[in-house]
Amino acid sequence: MIKWEHSIFALPFALTGALLAAHGVPALRILVWVLVAMISARSAAMAFNRWADAGLDAANPRTSTRAIPAGLLTRSFVLAFTLIMAAVFFLAAWQLNRLTLELAPVALLVLLGYSYMKRLTRWTHLVLGFALGIAPSAAWIAVRGSLDWRITLLTAVVMCWVAGFDILYACQDMEHDRTVGLYSVPQALGLDAAFWVARLLHLAAVGLLAWFAGVFHFGAAGWAGVAAVAALLLYEHLLVSPSDLRRLNAAFFTMNGVIAMVFLVFVAVDLWFKSF
Repeated sequence: MIKWEHSIFALPFALTGALLAAHGVPALRILVWVLVAMISARSAAMAFNRWADAGLDAANPRTSTRAIPAGLLTRSFVLAFTLIMAAVFFLAAWQLNRLTLELAPVALLVLLGYSYMKRLTRWTHLVLGFALGIAPSAAWIAVRGSLDWRITLLTAVVMCWVAGFDILYACQDMEHDRTVGLYSVPQALGLDAAFWVARLLHLAAVGLLAWFAGVFHFGAAGWAGVAAVAALLLYEHLLVSPSDLRRLNAAFFTMNGVIAMVFLVFVAVDLWFKSF
């Protein structure tokens, strides 16, 4: 039900936020609780999404083999799992600092609330982007106990990046969404326009990432990470087109996981060089 490749999008950016907040590697205790918070929050969000969308998933041939519609898990089990993961998330927030605990309900509301956005607005992709985008800012708060406006630039980067690739991913469900009355950018605007919206969002993500690199005074390694992200996003768009969605899973899962990890590595190297 919860796959590692679904979790690797936000986690590297959360770790990036933690590294920048600590000017290096955070204390082991903080790092462990940040990881616990990330894993539990992601697990709660993913499980709740499967619980909330069980009926929709059953009606969609692409998603009918998911755990609940396929009868592999019951709705009650998935809901119980969601509640347990939410409790673990609050425990992790409590172990970090007061502001983290105070904002934990807000974070969980965003993460769980996304599951209903496709019923309400075509811009559901931006809500998903924000849900993942708060990860680096949350990690910063976990380390510092306060929020710096500079890290919110990375939140904006992740929001645009995720919204862009989620629009591409939603293209495969365009006809189904139109049939059942669900909202998405492809459903509302068509494939060609959806691809252009995704391209513009990814262009915005690269621009914001360059701004982010500037305000944090990245060195050569950090800027190389920005260039690598830009190149990988370009390659992602070369993999698919409105007339050819065959490599969509490769573009969605493989490339976006690579993008997140590559950026984390370059930022870590940049901080390592600055420590000497």
